[in-house]
Amino acid sequence: MKNSNKHIALLTETGFEEVELTHPKKALEDAGFRVDIISPQAKIKSWNNGNWNMELDVDKLLTDADPKDYDGLLIPGGVLNPDKLRRNEDAIGFINQFFDAGKPIASICHGPQVLIETGALQGRRMTSFSSIKTDLKNAGVRWENREVVTDQGLVTSRDPNDLDAFNSKMIEEFREGVHNRNKTI
Repeated sequence: MKNSNKHIALLTETGFEEVELTHPKKALEDAGFRVDIISPQAKIKSWNNGNWNMELDVDKLLTDADPKDYDGLLIPGGVLNPDKLRRNEDAIGFINQFFDAGKPIASICHGPQVLIETGALQGRRMTSFSSIKTDLKNAGVRWENREVVTDQGLVTSRDPNDLDAFNSKMIEEFREGVHNRNKTI
């Protein structure tokens, strides 16, 4: 397939919104991308319709993952997932390497909350779940209430209702690859 040489890192923690991991992952795999679920812990659990649901084994522990091995980064939402990730220095360092290299990053719903900790959002156009709009604005983001917003390889969406548009734009950006104007160094 056309994208079989593209390898995507899916960074998450326990408490991810199930559909915001499963739907984009399937879309990427259907488009020919290889996807590794990466987490600080070996097993993670989803949040679905207000309840804990499926448990997943991760493909690679965060401490064993090298951003240089990946062409793009996907961060699903969920209230707990980004809150846990943003308190993990290894996770922030991992994400920052994607920004530094200009590699595309896609995040949906509450997921963009973890991106605030990178310090790489000043002046960027983004969207998110409405409850973190002020947090993103305080980080220097020009927040927009649209189903999907793309800014030089950074793809964001508001919530699961936007998954089709999010997946389409994410796949497009991951196919394009490095965005030199996205680089932070």
